[in-house]
Amino acid sequence: MIIRPVAFDSLGTRGMATYVETSDIKLFIDPAVALAPNRNGYPPHQIELEREAVQWEEIQELAKTCKVLIVTHYHYDHHNPDAPELFKGKIVLVKHPNENVNKSAMARSKQFLSAINPEKIEYCDGRKFEFGKTKIEFSKAVFHGTNNKLGYVVEVLVDDGKERFIHTSDVEGPAINDQAEFILKNKPHTIFIDGPMTHMMGYRYPEASYKAAVENLMRILKECPVKRMVLDHHLLRDIRWRDRMATVLTFGGNKVCCAAEYIGKQEDVLENRRKELFKGNFK
Repeated sequence: MIIRPVAFDSLGTRGMATYVETSDIKLFIDPAVALAPNRNGYPPHQIELEREAVQWEEIQELAKTCKVLIVTHYHYDHHNPDAPELFKGKIVLVKHPNENVNKSAMARSKQFLSAINPEKIEYCDGRKFEFGKTKIEFSKAVFHGTNNKLGYVVEVLVDDGKERFIHTSDVEGPAINDQAEFILKNKPHTIFIDGPMTHMMGYRYPEASYKAAVENLMRILKECPVKRMVLDHHLLRDIRWRDRMATVLTFGGNKVCCAAEYIGKQEDVLENRRKELFKGNFK
């Protein structure tokens, strides 16, 4: 199985855009990329805009080769409503637009689904699909984070019979049992986890949820045959993420990394350095 992170926070943008290829099928999970509109009082820098453009081009080129496109929820760093042509003629597996959604997601899903022209649309919550020997399984709808304020997402399992890969979408942890149980049940070899939102801990992300997320990450490492655990997305917006995840990193060793490291690149969270970028102190 080929697993390729394309647009992730550690690669300089926001997203969890992931290309997956098995002997049976090529698919893309959350083919989109975005930037934080404002971070620490600064808008996106030109370097970020250029990085976003490069990654979006890569997403489009890879998506052209895919039979299946997956949208785990309707935030704009996980789907692009301005690119309906991306989904033309594809099998599109999407988070249910009317069940376990908030008002914002319902409006966004209606706009998105009415604009695309796929070969087939399937609502994927809690369902399984087979393409040759490759199985794609989805969790039931789980919280986007630690409660339903931001709505719900679906986690994704890709199993080609030899390797099992899980993409958590935006669980912000996993801090909730439902989120973790999908992972523990399916015993992944490779897992991309968006991680706890520790840069907002204490006012938007509860400390208790952070502690629960660490406990669940440790359980996953202990109970699953993990070869690589990629921690990224929300977690990487904390410049101290390695300190926050010290227990997990120490126990997991070389198994645990960010998306950039997974593909042999250096961690490069540009939005964390906007002040440096705008003051010309970027290195």
